[in-house]
Amino acid sequence: MSKIRSYLPWGAKNVVRIVRLQGTIRPQSRGQGLNLQKIDKHLGKAFDIKKVKPKAVCLEINSPGGSAVQSSLIYQRIRNLSKATEVPVLSFTEDYAASGGYWLALAGDEIFVDPNSVVGSIGALFGNFGFEEAIKKLGLEWRLITAGENKVRMDPFKPLKQADVDHTAKILHSVHNNFIQLVKERRPNLDPNHKSAFSGDFFIGKDAVSMGLADGFCSDLKALCMERFGKDVKFERCEPPKGFLDRFQGVGSNARIELSVGELLDELTDKQQEAKFGL
Repeated sequence: MSKIRSYLPWGAKNVVRIVRLQGTIRPQSRGQGLNLQKIDKHLGKAFDIKKVKPKAVCLEINSPGGSAVQSSLIYQRIRNLSKATEVPVLSFTEDYAASGGYWLALAGDEIFVDPNSVVGSIGALFGNFGFEEAIKKLGLEWRLITAGENKVRMDPFKPLKQADVDHTAKILHSVHNNFIQLVKERRPNLDPNHKSAFSGDFFIGKDAVSMGLADGFCSDLKALCMERFGKDVKFERCEPPKGFLDRFQGVGSNARIELSVGELLDELTDKQQEAKFGL
């Protein structure tokens, strides 16, 4: 069951709700992955104005990126909810708001970072393994039947084709351009001709603020909200349930999680089969 921790007395009106967006952004909802399906109901509760309209919804972001599509879906859901309820959104980054994590941060009307946060990485990537030499050494044969000459591109069991590289690069450029346009739309103070902002590079929080990727520094979300909305502000956390690995935190230094060979192969297969275009 989801955990909703509320510190609201009856009739309280000075409220700020907090949603934590943590982990790699990926289509699957298992484990620590972050996607819209996993957090949608928690976003809905954060923007619920039936009993009390929050002063703001704060996003606690700690993500190195991942799926471009899921990043976009989460971003758009937050913006739609903010517009419908007229509740402002504040983004607070912790260790990472990089790539897809920065896409999430853009959902905030303001972005605050720690001076040492890793921010930016506005780019796109694609990756898969190449096994053609390995299967030769193992004496294996890859059998694949398709209809459509381009049904399979970047086949990991065949030599790399330049046509596949060119096609993939074209798609990556399109995703990258979509990312750039969103940043320009949401960050009007950022120089659109900045020589490295859109290069895919990442920056520490201090530089992110000076560049215009973020608005200011904050390492204490609650302190900032109390300064802005009053010392009597009450906080409500809207949190997804903890993942399997989270349950082992604090168990002890000897706690171990083991994967069987079969489970490991399943995990590698999933990574190979899922969409590999990411941020």
